[in-house]
Amino acid sequence: MSKTIIVSNRLPIKIKDEGEGYALQPSEGGLATGLASIHAQGENSWIGWPGVSIDDEEQQIFFRSKLKESRLVPIFLSDREIKGFYEGFSNEVLWPIFHYIPPYANYDLTNWEIYTRVNEKFRDVVLEHADPEDTIWIHDYQLLLLPGLLREALPDASIGFFQHIPFPSQELFRLIPWRRELLQGMLGADLLGFHTFDDVRHFISSATRLTATNNNSNRLEVEDRTVFAEPFPMGIDSRRFSALSSDERVLKRVSELKATFKEQKIVLSIDRLDYSKGILQRLEAFELFLQQHPQFHKQVTLYMVVVPSRDTVPQYRELKDQIDRVVGHINGQYGQYDWYPVAYFYHGYPVEEIAALYNAADICLVTPMRDGMNLVSKEYIASRNDENGVLVLSEMAGAAKELIDALIVNPNNIHDISNALFTALNMPPAEMKRRMASMRKIVFKFNVQHWAALFMSRLQEIKNVQSATRARLVGTSIEADIVNRYRNASSRLLLLDYDGTLVGFQDDIDKASPDDELYELLDALEADIHNDLVIISGRKHSTLEKWFQGRPYSLVAEHGVWTKEPGTDWRLKSGLSNAWKEEVSTLMESYADRTPGAFVEEKSFSLAWHYRRVQRDLGALRAHELIDSLRDYSAAYGLQLLDGDKVVEIRSAEVNKGRATLDILHENRYDFILSIGDDRTDEDTFQALPPDAFTIKVGTEVSAAKYYLKQQQDVRRLLRNLVTISQSH
Repeated sequence: MSKTIIVSNRLPIKIKDEGEGYALQPSEGGLATGLASIHAQGENSWIGWPGVSIDDEEQQIFFRSKLKESRLVPIFLSDREIKGFYEGFSNEVLWPIFHYIPPYANYDLTNWEIYTRVNEKFRDVVLEHADPEDTIWIHDYQLLLLPGLLREALPDASIGFFQHIPFPSQELFRLIPWRRELLQGMLGADLLGFHTFDDVRHFISSATRLTATNNNSNRLEVEDRTVFAEPFPMGIDSRRFSALSSDERVLKRVSELKATFKEQKIVLSIDRLDYSKGILQRLEAFELFLQQHPQFHKQVTLYMVVVPSRDTVPQYRELKDQIDRVVGHINGQYGQYDWYPVAYFYHGYPVEEIAALYNAADICLVTPMRDGMNLVSKEYIASRNDENGVLVLSEMAGAAKELIDALIVNPNNIHDISNALFTALNMPPAEMKRRMASMRKIVFKFNVQHWAALFMSRLQEIKNVQSATRARLVGTSIEADIVNRYRNASSRLLLLDYDGTLVGFQDDIDKASPDDELYELLDALEADIHNDLVIISGRKHSTLEKWFQGRPYSLVAEHGVWTKEPGTDWRLKSGLSNAWKEEVSTLMESYADRTPGAFVEEKSFSLAWHYRRVQRDLGALRAHELIDSLRDYSAAYGLQLLDGDKVVEIRSAEVNKGRATLDILHENRYDFILSIGDDRTDEDTFQALPPDAFTIKVGTEVSAAKYYLKQQQDVRRLLRNLVTISQSH
C-alpha cells in the first residue's frame, strides 16, 4: 500500500539538551499542525533534522528507536553541516536573496558544497524509506535540490514541493551563482506550491529564462514531464486559536492586560528578530504618529514582542542594537512618569500568552518588508471571536492577497503606516465588525488543514494527468501498432508538417532548410509505390519550391493557399482577396518597429508576425497586444487569426490545413493515414482526418491528436522505422 513521506528541514518535535540527557517536545509550529492529519494516516512518515547536533552513536540509535514509534525519521547533522547548510547557504544566500536584501548575501563555495551534500544526505534517507508508488512532499528553501535528486533515483515517483518563503523576481534570483542547479532541483517535483501567484510568476520567469524549460501558463515542460507551479495560500489552525480565546487562563490574562493598560488602546506587534520584518520602520512610523497626533499621548501603547532569533549573526545583532536604541529614544522623547509609548519585550512566549495578547490588542500591526504569508495576521483574526479589532497589514505579506479588508500599507512608507494607525483608532465599531467578520470567514474556510488537503489532492490530479498523457505517448506498443498497420496497408497517406516536425526551429526562419538526411528519408518514403507523401506547411510556396524542386512529393504551402502535385505547376486556391493586406501590414510593421527582433513575413494571402528572436516575455506581451489590435480587421474582412509557435498569422478564413486535407481525402481513398504536426495550425488537420488515422502531436500540449512524440528528433526516428518496412518489401 502506498504511503506519503513528508520531508522538511526540521522534524515536528524539539529535542532539548538537558545536560544529563535529551528530552522530546512536540512542535507547535504552523507546518507541524498543518501536516499532522496527513502524517497520522496509515504508514505515513516524516523525515527531517531533530534540531540538535548529536554525535554519539548510542544516542542516535536511541532517538531513532524512540522517534520510530511516532513514524518520525531523524537525519543527524554534524556541527559543520549545520553551519554550512543551514546557517551558511540557507540563511546567508537563500534567505536574503528571497527576501530582497542582496547586500546581505554571502556566496561562499564551501557552504554551497555542504548544502549540496546535506541535500544528498536527505535523498539517501528518503530512498531508504520510499517505494516507487509513494508520494513524497518536500518543504522549503533548505531542500531546493532534493526534488531533482529524488527524481533521478525514482523517475516515476509522485513528488510535491512547497516553498514557505517568497520566491524572488528572476533579476534577483539570477544573482545566485548556482541558480541553474537550484532550479533544476526544484523542477524535479511534479507540483511546486507557493503562497501567492506573484511567487509562481517569479519562479516561472526564472525557470524559463535560466534553464531550457518552456511553459504554457503555469505548466512547464521539463524533458518528458509536465511540471505545474501553483499558488496555495497557507492557513492556520483557526479553530485552535478561536478555542484559546475562550480558555479560562487566557481570559484571566486578558483581564490583567486590560487592567494594566487601563483606558489605553493597545497596538500589538509580534515578530521574530529578522531584518525582513520591518521592525525599525514600524517604530519610526509609530514615532511619526506620536509627533502628528499628540492627542493620543497616554491613550495608546505599542506592545512590541520580538522573539530572539540568530542574534549571534552580525546583521541580527546589529538589528537588535538598533531596535533597543530606537525604543529607548521613543520612550525617552515621549514617555511620562505614568506612560511609556513602547512596551518592548525581547523573548518568546507560550501560545496561551500570545492568544491573550491577540484578544487584548485593539490593533495588530503587521508590516514585514517581505514575507511569504505571515501567519500572525491570521492568528489575530482567528482569535477575535468578538469580531472587534483592526488589522494593519503590509502589502508585501502574502496574507495581504487574501485579507483585503485589513488596512493595507506599504511597509517602506512610514506616513502610510502612521495614517493607518490613525484610521484604525478612529474606525467606527460597525465598520470594524464588518471588516473583521469578512476576514474571519476567509481564515476559517482556508485553514491549514484545507491547505494541506488541497495540495495533496492537486498533486494526485497532476499524476493522473501525467499517467493519461504517458498512455498516449508513442512508445513501444503504439509504435508497433503503427508499424504493423503500415506494413499491411496497400494505400498510405503521410501528411507531414515541416517546421518543428521534420526540422527543428531556427531563430532565422530562412536557415531551417532541409538537410541531406531529411532528403534521403523523404525520398525513401516516396519511393514506396504504396505511399502518397504530402508536406503540408505554412511556409511560402516559393520557399518550398526552392527546397523541394524536382522532388516527387505533394506540397501544400501557406496552409492551403497553394498546392502542387508531382510534375505539375503550383495551383492557387480560387476566390481569395488581398484587399485587407496593405492596411493590416502597416499595423503589424508598427508592432515590429517597437519590438526588437520581430519582423513581418508577407505570404501570398497572409501576413505573419514572427517573434522568435524577441526577449521572451516581451514577445508574448506584444503578440497578445497585436492579436487584440487585429480582431477588428479579422471581423471586417473575414480573416482568421492564428496564435502559433512564436508567430501571429492572419489570413483568409477560407484557408487552413484542415480544408486542404479534406481536398486530398476527396480525391483518394487510403487504408493507412499518418499525420504529424507540432502547432495550432496542425489541429485543423488532425480534426479533419477519419477516426482510424494515426494523428501525432510533437510536444505534450493539449491536442486533438490521438498520440504525441516528445520532440522533433523522435519524428525522424519513427519515419526511419517506416522506411525500413518499405525497403524490406
